[in-house]
Amino acid sequence: MIITYRQDDGTEESVSTEALSAIESADIEAALGETPWREVEDRLRGGDPTAMRAVLWVVRRRTDAKLAFDQVDVPGWRRRLTCRLERAELDDVLANLLAEALGSGEDGAIEAMLPHMRKLAADPGDVERALEAVGKGHLGKPQPDSAG
Repeated sequence: MIITYRQDDGTEESVSTEALSAIESADIEAALGETPWREVEDRLRGGDPTAMRAVLWVVRRRTDAKLAFDQVDVPGWRRRLTCRLERAELDDVLANLLAEALGSGEDGAIEAMLPHMRKLAADPGDVERALEAVGKGHLGKPQPDSAG
């Protein structure tokens, strides 16, 4: 996931959870009350400001080792902080949907998730590329109106 903080001057600080070390991930888990990483990811997907702040904190500690978690605040977090999915995560979502659907109704399940995936994608074009990769590219294209 990519956590982005837009500052007052418009500059953005973006952090990919893929770039975190195991120690940094463990520090995030500890800062969030010994929360397992799977739950941290769920909280990030849900837009939890404390989880997003924890990711920013561990990355900022790379240049300021003494920075404490409670010293990192994000004023106006609702409009300044976002968490978006990266292509590998979109691939995982589609693979899970396909595995769960087992052939029947899989297109409907995928179509139902597309608006959510596009909203959460760091690069909305990755959704179409992920669909193409699993042989479902037709779902990402507008369908002709059959009422004609």
